[in-house]
Amino acid sequence: MALQCGIVGLPNVGKSTLFNAITKANAFCANYPFATIEPNVGIVEVKDERLDNIVNIVHPRSIVPTSFSFTDIAGLVKGASHGEGLGNQFLSHIRDVDAICEVVRCFNDDNITHVEGSVDPIRDIEIINLELILADMEVIEKRLPKIEKKAHCEPNSDAMMELTILTKINDVLSKGLPARLAILTPEEKEFVKNYSFLTMKPMLYIANVSENDIATGNEYVEKVKAYAAKEGSEVVMISAKIEEELCALDEEDRAMFLNDLGLEKSGLDELVKKAYDLLGLATFFTAGEKECRAWTFKKGMKAPQVAGIIHSDFERGFIKAETMSYDDLMTYGSQLKVKEAGKVRQEGKEYVVQDGDIMLFRFNV
Repeated sequence: MALQCGIVGLPNVGKSTLFNAITKANAFCANYPFATIEPNVGIVEVKDERLDNIVNIVHPRSIVPTSFSFTDIAGLVKGASHGEGLGNQFLSHIRDVDAICEVVRCFNDDNITHVEGSVDPIRDIEIINLELILADMEVIEKRLPKIEKKAHCEPNSDAMMELTILTKINDVLSKGLPARLAILTPEEKEFVKNYSFLTMKPMLYIANVSENDIATGNEYVEKVKAYAAKEGSEVVMISAKIEEELCALDEEDRAMFLNDLGLEKSGLDELVKKAYDLLGLATFFTAGEKECRAWTFKKGMKAPQVAGIIHSDFERGFIKAETMSYDDLMTYGSQLKVKEAGKVRQEGKEYVVQDGDIMLFRFNV
């Protein structure tokens, strides 16, 4: 599925360094603002030990993990919503992503310039968030006069619902809060997607710390966690510099390096997992002698829709999905034994696919 997380933040907070580590794409980094102008897009594999375990049972000729996109968006500055620092261009890039990962500088380093002159993660967060809020308010301000006139002339039309929704969101934005905190019905949430409000997108804060603080954190990280908790967002602590070094190592050296740091796994693994959850994604598997593959789907999707992720013909001619759970495969040790135990289900068009399902689609076109 073509879903993207956009990496945003002030200049020189470690965005491009982090992006390099995530995608090994070597995005250009420099110690001055706007080193990144056009967004870099990279595909990152989602590590899933379940796929490894399935492979150990099935022994396929090919293994394909699932993946999704991260986009490195140029550093925003104060006044971006009014065009400062190429801000309008950067804000338009944010509209194209499905979720936002905001990198926050939580380390001191006199050799790395801070555009605001000092390290203050809450101030930095509020600068970015305010620009996003102002950009959303501008969209509403342009739309409201037209929709108010239409709602007055056609009180029973969709215009009245649109006016109600925009008013609710504008009230929240006016308080300096993101649009995602507005209380909307499911129908209203679906309707408002057409606007691509920046602050309606789910947010994940990435606290970028120094190598010395990666195991314990610091006071900056605690402040970010407290701020995020107020708006129902999550925080991942990471050292972009360490992750950049880790991605150059093989698995054995990587494990030794993490052990020396007192870490069980890298911050990147946690970041990818959190970003995956942030987008409401889950994984199903296809498993055969030719190929074992992990596929990304949106939670709540039904079997025909999920089949369509593999190929549109699968959805168009969907008949049924032969389904077993990952847990059953691990319990019985082979696909044949799962079938003999009566644990293979024949699921129809209304089946809501579950995370970890192993599926074989039957179709006819």
